[in-house]
Amino acid sequence: MKIGFIGLGIMGKPMAKNLLKAGHELCAFDIVPAAVADVVAAGARRGSSPKEAASGADLVITMLPNSPHVKEAVLGKDGVIEGLRKGTIFVDMSSIAPAVSQEVAAQLAAQGVEMLDAPVSGGEPKAIDGTLAIMVGGKEAVFNQVKDVLLKMGSTAVLCGGIGAGNVTKLANQIVVALNIAAMSEAFVLATKAGVDPAKVFDAIKGGLAGSTVLNAKAPMVLAGNYKPGFRIELHIRDLQNALDTAHAVGAPIPLTSQIMEILQALKVEGHQQEDHSGIIQFYEKMAGTKVRKP
Repeated sequence: MKIGFIGLGIMGKPMAKNLLKAGHELCAFDIVPAAVADVVAAGARRGSSPKEAASGADLVITMLPNSPHVKEAVLGKDGVIEGLRKGTIFVDMSSIAPAVSQEVAAQLAAQGVEMLDAPVSGGEPKAIDGTLAIMVGGKEAVFNQVKDVLLKMGSTAVLCGGIGAGNVTKLANQIVVALNIAAMSEAFVLATKAGVDPAKVFDAIKGGLAGSTVLNAKAPMVLAGNYKPGFRIELHIRDLQNALDTAHAVGAPIPLTSQIMEILQALKVEGHQQEDHSGIIQFYEKMAGTKVRKP
């Protein structure tokens, strides 16, 4: 399949490479030349713009930072919409506001182009090994046409509803992840202050009801004091802002999300925004005057 791929950041680059490994023909574009060069070296063709990357493609994928970037890349000058032909499928795998997905889909539909919103969860490690969880919104018939392609980048791809449902599901995912990390942080700081080794606490609880994928992924990072980003705090702020905006629009109270958002904002003010979201624990460590990490 001929695929145009726009957005070659921490997530997009390994996703694009997995499509190349699967034998698809790729035309790639990013505003960072080095990122494009890396994917071209893996076998892709270089696109000079989103329009060129989309031209002649059967499927166009975007993986961009936020709503404004998607609107600009798709609807702006030399955007994807200028290169699409009737019958092409567009899949936005960025994490953006559901309302923006619906807005973009409506404009593409006027051009005879079907769209899916398909954000992902799993961070850089799962993007690299092709085991992302993919949450999809759109028509079932369109989803079925590209599901096999999506499964070259993820281990699961689930249709959650109409356009925007993928991003609503991603927002729900991000709420659960953030609150899990915060709960882990509170628990480990409590253990440390009470004189109990948090590593032992982790070993004791990970097999019980408190165990989770989040705990298993983030506890080792916290215990090592390693906040190298797999998913940056600034990106989680983006997602929770979209969650809050969407919740306010539909009338769904999410008070715990508001609290973890303020914790993330405090960490951003202190310069931690480029760190992994496991660094949430640093907020609790500062308040408690302790360090959880192993000596």
